[in-house]
Amino acid sequence: MTMKIAVVGCTHAGTAAVTQMAKLYPDAQITVYERNDNISFLSCGIALHVGGVVKDAEQLFYASPEQLAALGVKTYMLHDVLAVDTDAKTIRVRNLVTGDEFADTFDKLVMTTGSWPIIPQMEGIKLENIVLCKNYNHSQMIIEKAKLANRIAVIGAGYIGIELVEAFEQLGKQVTLIDNMERILYKYLDREFTDVTEQALIEKGITIAAGQTVTSFGGTDGRVSTVFTTHGEYEADLVVLCIGFRPNTELLKGQVDMLPNGAIIVDDYMRTSKPDVFAAGDSCAVHYNPTGQNAYIPLATNAVRMGTLVAKNLNRPTVKYLGTQGTSGIKIYDYNIASTGLTETAALAAGMNVKNVTITENYRPEFMPTYEKVTLKVVYEADSGRIVGAQVLSKVDLTQSINTLSVCIQNGMTMDELSYVDFFFQPHYNKPWNLLNQAGLQAVLI
Repeated sequence: MTMKIAVVGCTHAGTAAVTQMAKLYPDAQITVYERNDNISFLSCGIALHVGGVVKDAEQLFYASPEQLAALGVKTYMLHDVLAVDTDAKTIRVRNLVTGDEFADTFDKLVMTTGSWPIIPQMEGIKLENIVLCKNYNHSQMIIEKAKLANRIAVIGAGYIGIELVEAFEQLGKQVTLIDNMERILYKYLDREFTDVTEQALIEKGITIAAGQTVTSFGGTDGRVSTVFTTHGEYEADLVVLCIGFRPNTELLKGQVDMLPNGAIIVDDYMRTSKPDVFAAGDSCAVHYNPTGQNAYIPLATNAVRMGTLVAKNLNRPTVKYLGTQGTSGIKIYDYNIASTGLTETAALAAGMNVKNVTITENYRPEFMPTYEKVTLKVVYEADSGRIVGAQVLSKVDLTQSINTLSVCIQNGMTMDELSYVDFFFQPHYNKPWNLLNQAGLQAVLI
């Protein structure tokens, strides 16, 4: 009998799952339901598109319904799944074009419904020119509205917010960045790094309104004109909300185990608590190696890995998920920045007993014609020496060192071990004692 696989939602995790399943199970009947009119949009490219680095938004799609059809996959675009019964193995679907509803059955269900931006319910939120930043349609709307805007407020100083602020500034706009934490990029970097990046933004004329919570929006003629915060007010004729994301998991509420925020809990093989129901991507919690706990870390990297693993493990547990360190990187003007695992701030907030080594050093020998400063911070458990996090910042691209430290965290390595790992030396690139070795050696001395 032909195996029927239903896939709900098709961005990063869904596309990865579907393309792999089509190869691994050529006889299966794979059906994708997607409520949008497109699939596989790289939302992390929106700021690049807004800033004109990526001229054609079509390049930010890495798959299409036509490509999936060529693999034998049936894709229903503009179809909204209204209900899922995991026991009866049925789903109810509405065609958003015609309004018609129909039912379908499945043997295996893959929930890759992703996330949706958090929208605060407050006065003025429905005013025109207050926009979200998540999908292709949002990116087009932001570009169109930015053409006519002079003062732009970005709310939320995470990666997406920061990248948009830089893009808007380069388009010649007056930009205000508002965040309720006391500094930008609070989740990703410690103060030594955010102080430098804040200064870089301020030098470009960007207003940073940190430690302030938006309370309401004011407008004229139905359009936004003012953002009110706990500390004051800011003029804006365009507001982009980048406050964060929530998992889209209403369909499975009460049917599978979830975190309090609604993220679906999956095991090492992407299985939910219900047989034959799998989940991957931004709709899920991930196993966070630095703490050993389930956490909500919506990243495209996690999504494509998890989606691929759904396909591998569909019939039986085969390939285990290795967990994540939440490794990420960002370029802010001249600075190349990356982080992995816990910041010192986050580790202390979690009640962990940690120490850190912070090195600011020239990245290569001073006898070379040029050399730039690099700042590296490694956070580790005080008792065991186990590495739990790291951050790097330099005008030279040394971000790959954070991928190396991600592997170290994943493998449970200690600072002692890091001291003597075999890294190459070449004066073009580094010093005889690699920066990562130096961090390990300095920890040993503490």
